[in-house]
Amino acid sequence: MKTVHVAVYDTLADWEVGAATAHIANGNWHREPGIFEVATVGLTTDAITTMGRLRVTPDLAVADLEPADSAMLILPGADQWMGEDLIAFAYKAKEFVDAGVPVAAICGATFGLARTGLLDNRTHTSNAAELLVYSEYSGAAHYVDAPAVTDRDVITADGMSPFEFAREIFARLDLYEPRILEAWYQLYARKDPAGYAVLAEYEGSHAA
Repeated sequence: MKTVHVAVYDTLADWEVGAATAHIANGNWHREPGIFEVATVGLTTDAITTMGRLRVTPDLAVADLEPADSAMLILPGADQWMGEDLIAFAYKAKEFVDAGVPVAAICGATFGLARTGLLDNRTHTSNAAELLVYSEYSGAAHYVDAPAVTDRDVITADGMSPFEFAREIFARLDLYEPRILEAWYQLYARKDPAGYAVLAEYEGSHAA
């Protein structure tokens, strides 16, 4: 079983990671069902409150998280990213990438990656190019105006694109076969029922 770790902290933007975590944890349509699980990581193991007022108790503290024990670290946006409160997660992300384990950051979490130099030499995106300038990073020339971007082991996305973010995560994890990934996106992001037909046929053909 491979574990995908999701960072959780006060004011976490619930909608940004729900599509990704729900479908990683749900084995339907997976290339290898039952291979992934989701665990939460906090600054401590004390409960946090999301922006949607959900209470979440982390499975472990960020200081105890090792890249070797993880398939990916996902960093949601939160009001606190512009300050110092979440810097431990930014440095943990750098530790992950240095170890060859992918990191996915959306919305304000991209600011944390910029601060630690992870975006200096990678194509990336965020809510706006101007946001990252305040990090004083040197990667502005690599910024692209796109919903979500993957460059090597770093995924970035804007906070308005949870389905594009999830699609990049699924692709990096090799979660779905390419046509199933496209059908998933077709259904959930484009609301095209043709995607459902592909997924239903696949699920039926792989039923135990």
